[in-house]
Amino acid sequence: MADVLEYLKHDEWEMALLLLEELGDAHPQPPEFWGLLADAARLMWLKSDVAWCEWRRSEARTGAFLAELHLLPAGEGSRTTPIPAGGLLRPMWDLGHRTPEGEPLLSIAGLWIEGRDSLKPGGRTSVRLLPLTPEHWRHLKPGDVVTMHEMRPPTGTAHVVEVMPPVGYMRDDLTW
Repeated sequence: MADVLEYLKHDEWEMALLLLEELGDAHPQPPEFWGLLADAARLMWLKSDVAWCEWRRSEARTGAFLAELHLLPAGEGSRTTPIPAGGLLRPMWDLGHRTPEGEPLLSIAGLWIEGRDSLKPGGRTSVRLLPLTPEHWRHLKPGDVVTMHEMRPPTGTAHVVEVMPPVGYMRDDLTW
């Protein structure tokens, strides 16, 4: 915090924001923390920081998953163009649930690509998944594999690396 205050003292607002974002990565922070950072980023016209802080606010509120996503190559999967960065895509996921007729019951989750601008078909990267209906996802644990769908055939698979319950829940209580 001393570094944050030092940057603020010298009107280095963006650096202070960056340090506070890193603090949120090191220690889970409540939705209100991320909302305040999003507001600060808005005042500084930092569009990508606003999107990131709003995403993290949603994660803190509902829980999220870190996963390794592997897209099928163009021609094998349904995607022929790169997935854009910034959490804009909200694909459907086969989590293993079935309808009464035995068909896959798909659930929607937002997708945030970590550390890159986009992901091309056939590519692999770390992603964050933000479930629209968290209760559909609560049975998942690290090591589980879920299938991404945008249409038929599937788009790719994601291997769950970490379960991040909503802030306020015990980290070792993976059932949240």
